Order: sequence, then structure tokens, then C-alpha cells
Amino acid sequence: MTSQTVVVRVKPGSRKGPLVEVDDDGALTVYVPERAVDGKANAAVVRLLAEHFGVSRSEVELVSGATARLKRFRIG
Repeated sequence: MTSQTVVVRVKPGSRKGPLVEVDDDGALTVYVPERAVDGKANAAVVRLLAEHFGVSRSEVELVSGATARLKRFRIG
């Protein structure tokens, strides 16, 4: 499998999560209950994306946006 880059909007501290939502235009929104403290929300997003795409967590890499709500991940 070749790697792909996806842009994800993250909603940390959400009561709706953990959930990966795909919008009509294909954009991903990830809701996680973890707060954006000490990288906990980012770790939760990596777990959810790995599950969503059916890959291991080591195949999900945060490329940019570590402290932003809009993040870019490399999958695969």
C-alpha cells in the first residue's frame, strides 16, 4: 500500500467521541474525549485513524499541525 496524506479536523475534549466522521466532501473530523494536554489528544487521534484505515498505529504519522486543530497525517 502506498502512503497517503489526509487532513483531519480534530475536536478534543468532545463528548461525542471517540468518533471519525467523514463529511460529504470527504473531509475527516475526529472527535476525541481526551483534552489537548501533553499530546493526549494527538495520541487518541492516531489510535482512531489507525482503526479507521485498518492499519497499525506505527503506520500513522503526524506530519504537521501538532498544536493546531487542523492536522495532516501520513497513513501507510
